[in-house]
Amino acid sequence: MAEGHSTETTNDSAAASDDVVDEQTDVRLVFRPQQADTLVGLRVRERIKRTGLLLRSVFLALWVGQWLISAVSRGSINVVSTVLFLFVFLVVWGYPRLQAAHVQRIVGWQGEYRATVSPAGITCRSDHSTLIQKWSVFQGYRETAGHFVLLSRDPNIMCLGVLPKRGVPEARDLDRLRAILDRHTTRV
Repeated sequence: MAEGHSTETTNDSAAASDDVVDEQTDVRLVFRPQQADTLVGLRVRERIKRTGLLLRSVFLALWVGQWLISAVSRGSINVVSTVLFLFVFLVVWGYPRLQAAHVQRIVGWQGEYRATVSPAGITCRSDHSTLIQKWSVFQGYRETAGHFVLLSRDPNIMCLGVLPKRGVPEARDLDRLRAILDRHTTRV
């Protein structure tokens, strides 16, 4: 009977400790998401997938070719072709920025985020939501100068986790964060 009672107590204490941060293993980040964070994540995703970059480059090359052929065949530059070419160039160049701005509108209003990176996974809380992700969700991560970008396991890398280094309170916590990421997922 006493054994059953101690098991109950252990289970209750484990459930109660879900919100407690283990200072030895967990790393806590506090940050407000910025559009630049999302843009870094999208660029990392683009470099790893390469499909979007390739398609945008081919599309832009086709427009450059069309513009050059039109200019050479006429012997002068067509204003409509030039305006269309500039529009396409701006859309191709600005598309990742438009995506980042859209994501910022979705997450920015939620205010400050508090992320906890632990051996169990990543928990991200705001005043309005809580997201818990186990390590099995991620195929890996890439470190940039100011961010850790976690990439989802699906073939199209539809989900990104961006942890800005500015959210870590102390520099030594960056090494602990890097160690947790290396232990539970791979660098890509």
